[in-house]
Amino acid sequence: MSTTRRHFLKTSLALTAAPLFKSGNAPAITTGQIIDRIKANVGIPWREQTVDNLIAGTREQEVKGIAVVMMATLEMLRRAADRKLNLVITHEPTFFSHQDRIEPVQQDPVFLEKRAFIEQRGLSVFHFHDHWHGRKPDGIATGMMRELGWDKYVYPEQPKLFTFEPTTLARLAQSIESKLKIRTMRVVGDPELPVRRVLASWGNVSLNPGITYLAQADVLVVGETHEWELVEYVQDAIASGQKKALIVLGPLVSEQAGMKYCAEWLRGFVPEVPVEFLTADEPFWRPGQPVK
Repeated sequence: MSTTRRHFLKTSLALTAAPLFKSGNAPAITTGQIIDRIKANVGIPWREQTVDNLIAGTREQEVKGIAVVMMATLEMLRRAADRKLNLVITHEPTFFSHQDRIEPVQQDPVFLEKRAFIEQRGLSVFHFHDHWHGRKPDGIATGMMRELGWDKYVYPEQPKLFTFEPTTLARLAQSIESKLKIRTMRVVGDPELPVRRVLASWGNVSLNPGITYLAQADVLVVGETHEWELVEYVQDAIASGQKKALIVLGPLVSEQAGMKYCAEWLRGFVPEVPVEFLTADEPFWRPGQPVK
């Protein structure tokens, strides 16, 4: 075979193999690239002041898989690591304060163990709260409506307000408890109270806007509140003759389905790695109940 022909064949084979070689060695997706995709897809401008930050790990870290959780407890971090999901996207803080400030706990043994686990297992943790709520529509509210089957009852102009066929407070509470698998729901009000209009504000609700919300509906559904503020106000409203009620779900169960929806949303623009939603058990239990 002539030198010219051998050179031609080598060149042709190299060109043919090049795309295969490139595909097999394509750059891995990094934590920073995924965060940038989140920013590009969330649909609202990214805030300068926000808790939505990379709490652990680096932007350059290669991502093998993503775990989406409501709260990055040590248990959930262990589950993510065991499943080879090394980027954890959490709605609530990792280090016990909304801003993930570590100064108050930096010598605490629980904090030190948690941080050491994150480092030893090579995890990155991204706090995704403000922009998931700020998205239009709110990502948490969308997921909760879907989980409860309340989509068809919502007011289009007021996404927190729902109108149902006539029912009672007891039946409404039982339906929510069953669908969200709640162990420790608490209800303020007459079980036989007629209910049509329900306003749901998932997560924490303070006295204001709680008072404003309660004025718009028969029942206000919240995740958590100060019992010596909003709960007391609702008790006094009922005692004064108002036909009102309050349902307190608990913080985790009142938003967790919103992060289930977040995992579905992420899969739409992160096809390179597995994206899994990890469900956390409600932390509270009542005496006499079986505890997992």
